[in-house]
Amino acid sequence: MMGIVNVTPDSFSDGGRYATVDQAVERAVALVAQGADILDLGAESTRPGATPVGEQEEMDRLLPVLQAVVKQTTVPISVDTMKSRVAREALHVGASIINDVTAMRFDPDMAAVVAQSAAGIVMMHMQGMPTTMQESPRYDSVVDDVRMFFVERIAAAERAGIAKSQIVLDPGFGFGKLLIHNLELLNHLSSFDQLGCPMLVGLSRKAFLGKILDRPVQDREWGTAAAVALAVDRGASIIRVHDVANMRDVVMVAAAVRAATHTSKQEDYA
Repeated sequence: MMGIVNVTPDSFSDGGRYATVDQAVERAVALVAQGADILDLGAESTRPGATPVGEQEEMDRLLPVLQAVVKQTTVPISVDTMKSRVAREALHVGASIINDVTAMRFDPDMAAVVAQSAAGIVMMHMQGMPTTMQESPRYDSVVDDVRMFFVERIAAAERAGIAKSQIVLDPGFGFGKLLIHNLELLNHLSSFDQLGCPMLVGLSRKAFLGKILDRPVQDREWGTAAAVALAVDRGASIIRVHDVANMRDVVMVAAAVRAATHTSKQEDYA
């Protein structure tokens, strides 16, 4: 379970709620108490149409929070950034994972930072960039196209000296994808198992759930729960969510059902 801490004024779900250091640290500590195994800190919104943030402003938002969270928690900390300098500073302060929505394509120096640090790297699929990604996304076959993208990015990472064991893949739900693309990816998530890397999914409160349910962001938790359960059943290893406490229950039940298909010990499920 990866708990989200957005240190931003404009994130789609909770922008502005944790904009001060004290608010963000309190949120991070609460998520760990709820059962978060990893924290994901972000200081630049990547919602559709988001305005890019300068490197210095991103670090000014992020680093004081990261420094405080490192002192008050013991779980691994991921930093959601596409900038190599931000990543380098975050790793120096105490982060151990970089979550790059561009899969290290935006900043050519990102791969070297990850390789030299031996940090984990989450490489996400995104068609376009946040400012334009939802204008007219098109695919020949979204599942095949995303798979081919992952194959290319894994190869690029390995050429840069990043071990495959450092890599996590994220199909990028809601990033340059229409409703049907998101549904197809979720339905066929298990097809990415053959790539040999853990799969992270970010489904929490996403717009495609709102389109199905006709509900605003704050009323999408039941829809999130359904999508999370399906993702776990289809092999997702890391679930990135806002509501850790309730989604942890969903994950535990879904994981138990999935595990039951691989065990013959009936007494474990009595």
